[in-house]
Amino acid sequence: MSERLLCALDDIADGGSRGFPAAPGGFIGLFAVRRGEAVFVYVNSCPHVGLPLEMQPHRFLDEAGERIICAAHGATFRVEDGLCMAGPCEGEGLEVVPVRIEAGHVYVPAKAGL
Repeated sequence: MSERLLCALDDIADGGSRGFPAAPGGFIGLFAVRRGEAVFVYVNSCPHVGLPLEMQPHRFLDEAGERIICAAHGATFRVEDGLCMAGPCEGEGLEVVPVRIEAGHVYVPAKAGL
């Protein structure tokens, strides 16, 4: 599987999130949430109507930093697997992007977000 570098691990604050625009030729951006040395990456599209999740750059988490939140509909998602816990898409999930971390860098499949 061909991969691309998403960012350095340190580009995402521990306990925070960060958005990434679509890859060249892509249509949908990605976002990442960091928990220590773990990074969870998802396609930036709410399963309810396909809108990007954030209204402000890099703001994907609720006030407590515990759940991913859709700014348009208020749906909340678990960080660990993207499952919608409440809102109009309850029981559905965000599109998970496989992640590989090596030498302080975060890699995703080259086709992620296409």
